[in-house]
Amino acid sequence: MSYREPAGTGARRTRSAVLAALVAVSATLVGVLVHQSLTSASSPAASPSSAASPSSPASPPIDTPQGDRRRADHKGAFGEADGAVPDGVTVFDDGYPAVAELDPDLLRALRVAAKDAADLGVRFYVNSGWRSPERQDQLLREAVSKYGSEEEAARWVATADTSPHVSGDAIDIGHSNATAWLSEHGAEYGLCQIYSNEPWHYELRPEAVDDGCPRMYADPTHDPRMQQ
Repeated sequence: MSYREPAGTGARRTRSAVLAALVAVSATLVGVLVHQSLTSASSPAASPSSAASPSSPASPPIDTPQGDRRRADHKGAFGEADGAVPDGVTVFDDGYPAVAELDPDLLRALRVAAKDAADLGVRFYVNSGWRSPERQDQLLREAVSKYGSEEEAARWVATADTSPHVSGDAIDIGHSNATAWLSEHGAEYGLCQIYSNEPWHYELRPEAVDDGCPRMYADPTHDPRMQQ
């Protein structure tokens, strides 16, 4: 007895074969598109770190912690003996003149505050502390070159004769969690932010323990000490 396929079976098989072929083609196209997308995203032209955007922020001011660290890293004519510090230096590292040459009362207050902050996982890194007069003069010359005038440069860098860094009375603290902690608790230790445009710059104001920190200057050009 010979076997005969039921009516319509051959047509169904044909349709199934066509559908399977379409699925295979679709999968291949999806794979190609995904590969092209990944390749494009990883190419240098598409990487945001390889091309500057027209709206990219300007480079940080000369006297910011970032700028100070760059000078400390490549040293040049001014090294650690002039107050340069590499990354990772804290207020407890006496081996660096930038720390050791700070005013003893300022350093003592910083270390007490740093020990309390450490309980919350906050460390006080030193981006800049004491500086030699020669280093301060160099920073000022660079600022004048960068900003185009002594007047604009004075908003960020003081002269060697007026800078509290040269006298050992100021420190630039990093990182942002440390400056955030100090902005809230610094007065309890007599540690105050002095300039609104420099959230990293702290000096000792012993009266702040009882009276709170004094009102900040907009920038160093508003500080009477800078008018000498």
